[in-house]
Amino acid sequence: MAPSKWLTFRTTHAPGKVYRFPNGATKTFTNEEIYARAWLPLVHKKNIAVVLGPNYRTEQLEFKSRGENPVSNLEGWNLKTFGLDLNSFVRLDTTSWIVLTSHINKSGNFALLSAKQVPLNYTFSASYLKRKSPNKEIGAGIIFNKSYKLTFLPVFIFNYNFSEKEGVEIMLPKKMAWRHNLSPTDILYFKAESVTRTYYLSQSSVGTPDVCRRIDVDMGISYNRKLGNFAGVEIFGGYRQNISNKMVHDAVPVRTSGLAATIEFYVQPPRFKGKGRK
Repeated sequence: MAPSKWLTFRTTHAPGKVYRFPNGATKTFTNEEIYARAWLPLVHKKNIAVVLGPNYRTEQLEFKSRGENPVSNLEGWNLKTFGLDLNSFVRLDTTSWIVLTSHINKSGNFALLSAKQVPLNYTFSASYLKRKSPNKEIGAGIIFNKSYKLTFLPVFIFNYNFSEKEGVEIMLPKKMAWRHNLSPTDILYFKAESVTRTYYLSQSSVGTPDVCRRIDVDMGISYNRKLGNFAGVEIFGGYRQNISNKMVHDAVPVRTSGLAATIEFYVQPPRFKGKGRK
C-alpha cells in the first residue's frame, strides 16, 4: 500500500559515533549520507516487468572533536557509491510471481582511488512470491552478495493486511515493518531495516585497498505523506544499532550505536491517460 517512488532523494544523519585511536585519544564523529535514485522502466508487459535503477550515494564521517582528525579520508564527502539496480517481476499465473533483483556498485574514496582500483560489489536474489488471499502474500528465495566477503542468505517475504488500515510487511534479511494507514495520504510505520556500507579507501603496498565496512539496523518510526498525486515525503527517527564495524587506522569502537534520522523526498511515476478514455 506504500506509494511508488520514481525519483528518490534522501539524507541521513547518525550522530555520536565514538572511536579510540592508537594514541589513546577518543574522537567523536557523525555519519552523514546523501542518496539519490531513479527507476526507469525497460519492459512492461502483461506477464513481465523489468526496471532499471541508477543510484548515487555520498557519505562522510564528520569530525566533531577538537584537534586533528585521525581518519580524514572518511570525511569531506569523498566516500561515494555509483550503483545500478535491475529488478524483474515475472508473473506465473494470477496469484504467483518470480521476483529477481540485482545490484552492482563501486564504492570507495574516489579522491584517493580511481574507478579501476575500486572492486565491483554485487548482489543477486531470486524469490518466489505467492498471493494466498487478497490480504496475504508469502514468499521465499535466496540472496547472494559479494561485498568485501561472499555471503549467501535465505530470503523470506510476508505481507499481511489485518484490516484496511493495519498490516505487516516483512522482507528478511532487509526489513520488517508494522504499517498503519492514518488516511489515504498518510502512513505510519514501526520498522527495523538493515543498513550495510562498504568503502574501499586507499591502495596498500600489496595491491589491495583498505576497507571500511559496517552493518547497522535502523529501528524506529517512519511517517510517509503523499503531496498530491505526484510527490511525497517520508521522515524517519529512531535508533541505529551497530552489528558489525570494521574501521581503519586501528580504530577501536567505543560507541557505534545511537540516534539516527532520515528525511526523504520522492516523485511518483507519471500517469499517462490513453487517448479516447473518459
